[in-house]
Amino acid sequence: MEIRSRRRPGGAPSDAGLPPSLEGAGDATRVVVLVPHLTRKAVEGEERLRSPEARLDEAVGLAMAIDLDVVAATLVGLSQVRPATYLGTGKVEEIAGIVKAEEAGLVFVDAPLSPVQQRNLEKAWSAKVIDRTALILEIFGQRARTKEGVLQVELAHLNYQKSRLVRSWTHLERQRGGFGFLGGPGETQIEADRRIIGERITKIERELEQVKRTRALHRASRKKVPYPVVALVGYTNAGKSTLFNRLTRADVMAKDLLFATLDPTLRAIELGSGERVILSDTVGFISDLPTQLVAAFRATLEEVIEADLILHVRDMAHEDAEAQAHDVESVLADLDIDPTDDHRLIEVWNKIDLMDEDGRTRIFNTAERRTGDARPIPVSALTGEGLDTLRDAIRERLARERITLTLDLDPSDGEGLSWLYRNTEVLERRDAVDGRVNLAVRVPPERAEHIERRFQARRSKAPSAH
Repeated sequence: MEIRSRRRPGGAPSDAGLPPSLEGAGDATRVVVLVPHLTRKAVEGEERLRSPEARLDEAVGLAMAIDLDVVAATLVGLSQVRPATYLGTGKVEEIAGIVKAEEAGLVFVDAPLSPVQQRNLEKAWSAKVIDRTALILEIFGQRARTKEGVLQVELAHLNYQKSRLVRSWTHLERQRGGFGFLGGPGETQIEADRRIIGERITKIERELEQVKRTRALHRASRKKVPYPVVALVGYTNAGKSTLFNRLTRADVMAKDLLFATLDPTLRAIELGSGERVILSDTVGFISDLPTQLVAAFRATLEEVIEADLILHVRDMAHEDAEAQAHDVESVLADLDIDPTDDHRLIEVWNKIDLMDEDGRTRIFNTAERRTGDARPIPVSALTGEGLDTLRDAIRERLARERITLTLDLDPSDGEGLSWLYRNTEVLERRDAVDGRVNLAVRVPPERAEHIERRFQARRSKAPSAH
């Protein structure tokens, strides 16, 4: 079993950013990271795509995302999952020695643990144990900024804790004892806590419904704005926020951290020649995202579902770029977006600045061999390389999906002119000698017929400048 020691200089732990639910677990910032992986050859699903070493690096990144001090990280080979402890007896004893030697107060097991497995491992290791779901919930809880994000994380966390109340309250039996006729005060406390959690879940769900209604109103008002919406999606840490910042000149958090962005951010950007779009930066996807969070964040991902264009940003310098793309495509499929047949998708191959000359040549040659909508755009969000090509691709794809109309307005129709500026994308305006206003506008297909009737507009190609 390979052990990777990851002490900071001097071995000093950092307490910065420790989530409240991880406090009180001894020196909780000193963490041992374990990545179990099945050693048999016929492994299904994600393990075939992603190397164990890459999974270990990602697990360490998850722990470091909330400033835990990773003192050891290791792969743990398994022939099968054990119902009581997930790991085999020998591995459990071996890891107990590591935890004791490293004086770790926390063990992160990058796998889904049942409440029984979690309780048994805590007893064996004399340390707090959290699984992948719990750690991702901690990260999301720390990153959430908007009201909706906070509510969604709390809802997911409560649903997760609801299944673990037996583990949470076993100490009450020892502390207070019981007479037996009511099943003991521990059980009574569990039932009381279940009721409290249930009431809180109901309250949050009501609040979320209100937030969703508000978001729906905002989306409806945005639809009245003539600009199309372009959503950025991708695996966490693929560089979406850096690309967002480069395109919008905004100051969104863009760090080399997993889940640096949680809540979606919206900005209007210029594509050139006066054309504008609304760009949306979304939460990064990840393999084995907790099911509670997939459901809770569906409303946030509605920005993606309803987008006019979707940019799938990929970290092509990562050794597991293909596996990460597979994970993103799986989430998109859950949102009823077909990655193989959705005309709205453009792949953006990011981080080419991190590649050597051979790697760059290979990336560009591979991109060139793909045709039509399947052709990706190699870019560096950090240096700006390739972004002009990306803007051109966005313009071309949006123009294809929207209808260009030309029309003439009487100089006295100021109200009509104002309406067109508010409700269409004005591509070109020419003021004739007789005072009439000649306009070329672009609109979604569903709006075209109304404008044709109201203004006797004619369908045409977009002006050549665009």
